[in-house]
Amino acid sequence: MNHLYAGVLAAIVLGLLTVSISRLRKTHTKDDYLLAGRSLPAIVLVFTLLSSWIGSGSLLGGAENAYKHGFAALWQSGGGWAGLVMIYFIAPRARKFAQFTIPDLLEVRYNQVARVLGVIAVLFTYTAITSYQLIGGGDILHLVFPGAISSDGGKYLIAAFVIVFTAIAGMSSVAYMDVLIGVLATVTLILALPFLVHRAGGWHGVHAALPATHFQILGDFNLIQALELFLPTMLLMLGNQSMYQKFFSAKSEKAARQAVVGWVIGTIILESVIVALAVVASVVFPTGEVHEHPREIIAWSALHGLPAWLGPLLMGAVFAKIISTANNYLFSPATNLVNDVFSRYIAPNASNRVVLFVSRAMVVLLGLWALYQALHTQSVLQKTLYAYTIYSAALTPVVLAAFYSRRANAAGAVSAIGVGTFVTVFWDTDFIHHHLPEVLVRRDAIFPALIASVFCLVVVSAFTGAPRREQIEPFFPTAEPATSEPAS
Repeated sequence: MNHLYAGVLAAIVLGLLTVSISRLRKTHTKDDYLLAGRSLPAIVLVFTLLSSWIGSGSLLGGAENAYKHGFAALWQSGGGWAGLVMIYFIAPRARKFAQFTIPDLLEVRYNQVARVLGVIAVLFTYTAITSYQLIGGGDILHLVFPGAISSDGGKYLIAAFVIVFTAIAGMSSVAYMDVLIGVLATVTLILALPFLVHRAGGWHGVHAALPATHFQILGDFNLIQALELFLPTMLLMLGNQSMYQKFFSAKSEKAARQAVVGWVIGTIILESVIVALAVVASVVFPTGEVHEHPREIIAWSALHGLPAWLGPLLMGAVFAKIISTANNYLFSPATNLVNDVFSRYIAPNASNRVVLFVSRAMVVLLGLWALYQALHTQSVLQKTLYAYTIYSAALTPVVLAAFYSRRANAAGAVSAIGVGTFVTVFWDTDFIHHHLPEVLVRRDAIFPALIASVFCLVVVSAFTGAPRREQIEPFFPTAEPATSEPAS
């Protein structure tokens, strides 16, 4: 039977390479590579947004959470849903601004220091997210080829493929392959659920086998723990550079807003199905290898719990989703290094050929860094929350302030990005553990990092000069000139 699974994985790899190579001949300029020529229609945007958001964070981290805690794991997914509702109103503004990256936005609205710090925060976040996609892909290869490929060996193979695939044609290849992946994943995940429910003895059997807390709103979490899942996801969604980059790629503001509607519907359906699959599968597979590694529960169910015709398709869909998310989150920080560092400071007059070469070189280097992180990560769920928290605390507050606050200034933004990144990165170090009360250090970093970031943004902006008119006009076209002296 493993030959069938191997055949599906091989077909997916060949299909993705075919899509990528077919788009290569249309990739000639910086706009083509980084933003698909700003030509993506709404339907393509829906699937590329959906595929970039639902990857190993949901299929591994979220499923692991659901396997252990039941439907209360939806607190993590719910943060993304809440963020999506807010994004509906942000998307047209983002497309109107229509730059390349979040650091582009930070420099226009604040200053160059904010831009550089933004690049650093994005690099930490997105290579971390890419790393656990490599873990997920490695797990699948190990499950399908248990005697031939180890989990670590699978990570190397997935990293090589993702790096090559992403480097070929940039945003164009990433976006158009997501249409195929999105359709495949949606259909197979929805079809898999009733088969697993039947195998578990129906919903009555599922309820009888699991503790009551698995079906309660908070489950065995307290409210603080639930919010520690909810807030990082919501705030990452609101400030997500990969998302804004897709909006910048839209052919119009209308297409950007239409895509969000489809994205909301697709995300709610797929993430709910993923959690339900993991909960039901915890009844079907309560012991064994998957109990020791619950992040593998969706792939394990595809291999051992579904009919021979559906299992390989689900495994292929999960595999393709993971590759798609890895491509998206590897491509985005490479864009930062090219657009925000190389083109901005090193070679502003570089030809398109040079820019494309450097872009692909950055994909390779960042892919190797993500692989290093993957080889040294124990928990996908913890790595997910770490990555989300960096972005949530460091960048989301200043990105939202750029669109909705006339008073936020460069000094406030720089201090917020710096403090948010610093607190998150160093929160789990021995120094913090030895110098703060235990009641604080045993909490995740999201609350201290976010509070420190917002405090700096508000207070520092209040006590320094208002932003200049040219800094706020792109975001508030009717803004009046600032009356205070500009911030230094």
